Parts: sequence; C-alpha cells; structure tokens
Amino acid sequence: MKAIVIGAGPAGLMAAEALAAGGAAVDVYDAMPSAGRKFLMAGKSGLNLTHAEPFENFVARYGARRDWVEPWLRDFGADALRDWARGLGVDTFVGSSGRVFPEGMKAAPLLRAWLHRLRAAGVRFHMRHRWLGREDGDLLFDTPSGSIKLGAGGAAVILALGGGSWRKLGSDGAWVPLLRERGVEVAPLKPANCGFDVPWSAHFKEKFAGQPAKSVVASFGGKQRQGEFVITRHGVEGGLIYAFSAALRDALERDGGATLTLDLAPGRSLERLTQEIAHPRGARSLASHLQNRAGIAGVKTGLLRECLPRETFDDPAALAAAVKALPLRLAAPRPLDEAISSAGGVAAAALDERLMLKALPGVFCAGEMLDWEAPTGGYLLTACFASGLVAGQGALTWLRAGRQSR
Repeated sequence: MKAIVIGAGPAGLMAAEALAAGGAAVDVYDAMPSAGRKFLMAGKSGLNLTHAEPFENFVARYGARRDWVEPWLRDFGADALRDWARGLGVDTFVGSSGRVFPEGMKAAPLLRAWLHRLRAAGVRFHMRHRWLGREDGDLLFDTPSGSIKLGAGGAAVILALGGGSWRKLGSDGAWVPLLRERGVEVAPLKPANCGFDVPWSAHFKEKFAGQPAKSVVASFGGKQRQGEFVITRHGVEGGLIYAFSAALRDALERDGGATLTLDLAPGRSLERLTQEIAHPRGARSLASHLQNRAGIAGVKTGLLRECLPRETFDDPAALAAAVKALPLRLAAPRPLDEAISSAGGVAAAALDERLMLKALPGVFCAGEMLDWEAPTGGYLLTACFASGLVAGQGALTWLRAGRQSR
C-alpha cells in the first residue's frame, strides 16, 4: 500500500502517522524547506495545543460546522491529543484560562520528537516540492531541480495544504483553482481570527498604536465577552477582537458595516458611573477627572475622544452611557494573509465521511483547507490533528479495499 501526503503541517503529519501505523509506505511532500513551519510559528510565544473545557462546550466553538467536525473530535479530542503528546515525551498542563500548553511552552520539542518517530516508522520526507496539480493521474511538483511528474497509480493521496493565511509559511491557497478545475466545490477563502480596519485620526494612531485596551467587555450580535485588544495603526486586533471576528466579518460582507460595542468600565454600574462623572471636578482637567473618579485613562480616554462628538463630554449622563456602551465602527477585515487562520475551503458536500473527495476517488483532504473555522484557544489545532487522523484512516480503508478487490 502506498500513500502520498502533500502538506507537512499538523493535519498532514497526523495523516502520515495513521497511514504508517497501518502498514502503508508513506511519502510526505511540502513546498517549504522544513516541516511544520506554521505550527512552529504558532508556538513561538507559547503553543496553545488544545483546551480543557467540557466536550459540549468545546464542540460548540465550531459554530455552523459543529455537526461536521464533532465526529472527528469524538475520535481524537483534547484528551486524546494530550495523551498523544505524552507519548512523544511531552507533558502538558492546563493554564488558568483552560488552555492547554506543553511543558516548556514551545512547539519545537514536540515537532522534533514527532518527526523522529515518523522517520523511524519509515515515512519519507521531500521538502521544497510545491504541488502544481494532476495530469493524467500523475502528480506535478515544482522542485529546486525543475518540474517533475510523480506517478500515483494505486496510491492514496492526502491533501493537507492549509488555508490562505501566512503565505510566507506555506499556506497560500494556491490549491483552490487546482481543485475547482477538477469539479471540487471550494468556498472562497476568508480571513478568520483577524483584525479589522478602523479609520483612526492621525493623532490617535500616532499616540496609541501598539497599546492594549485592557479589562473591556465587547458586545456584538447578542454575545458578550471580556478581555483585551490592541490598537494598531490600521485598526484593532487581539484576543477580544478575534472572538467576534467571524460574526463581524460576515456582517461587514452582508451589511457593509459593523459596530462593536465596548464597555470600558465593566466593574461599574451605569448609575454609579454617572454619579462619579457628574461629581464636581473643580480645576482638574477632564482627563484627570475621568481617571480619578471613573478609572478611565490612557487609551480608553483616547477611544472616547476618537469615537464621540465633542458635546458628549459636556453631559455627564451621556458620557457615562458612552463609557458603558462605546460604539466602535469597523470598516473592513484586515487582509487574509495577516489573519491567524482562514475560513472557507473544500466544502463538506464535496467529501464523504472519510474526507475523500467525491470527484476524485482516492484523494483525501484534511486540516485548514476544509471549510470550517474556530476561534483561537486550541480549537484550530485540535481539529487539524483530528481531521488528519480521519483522512489517514479513511485512506487506509480505501487502500485495503482496493487491495482486496485485486
């Protein structure tokens, strides 16, 4: 049995592991000089491998794609992923937010141990091989030595080519037209877990770009979440923004605009805040008054001045109401290549339950190139691992059925 895996990220490597464990001869091809480039980048500041919350809460994070993703996670969820890492000699721990990290926090030790185990199992790696599609059953690759054709007759092919974000790490979405021309339904790639443009004034961006807005409650679409975000020269980004990014992106696409509501003083009631702001300030400046009486200072004061008309500052009740519900109007998502991940990809309807393409028997897909999305917090990586396992096991089943029929 022979299998060809194209893409050496977590999904592709997990598919390769499943195939090798089942007795297949496995070759892995990737356009980058080394495996797991985006995986390593994700772990540069602390690899958030998965999340320890209850399963029902966990699968709810996949939104409209929950029903599709849930079976993968029942086979290989957060606990199984932690056990798998332990099998590679890497223990994990649960952080205060429920996020799961490897001891040492880094991705590199885990990846090194994994690649060592794969090579010991006979998996062969071919780097700097960029997939260019198929021709008469052959796989086409661009290599440092020129274009080559690889015979794939009888082999299972697993595509794990990533989405469209972080092009420099290999996820460039170049596979989209290659599959569409073969009759595969592919939803357009869109930014997910992304920042958004806000048309800041020159003064505001010069003064506050790079600064965090902490202890803020954001609201949009009937949902609320507390956290922090960062002001950028272009707009806003960070964990609190990413939590709403899918809904905000879709609203911008649908309606042409979206407004995120910010509570800048979540620990104070509107009534108390109104009383504090209305307190006589004497000779103090308004900025000093807001800091002393309402705990509003720095970037939060800047946001109020940026987003509110001047007359609001003369009305304590109106100003207090704005502190509790500041409208932040977003103009557009940041470009796809800047996003942490991407939405869109190979549609569920184009695949069977084994993640094999209906239009291309023997070709399987896994990872971020599938049409699902999830917030940060370990959910992205967990589903990538799990889908790789499903595709690898599905390819094994297909190979065994073919061998028996012969």
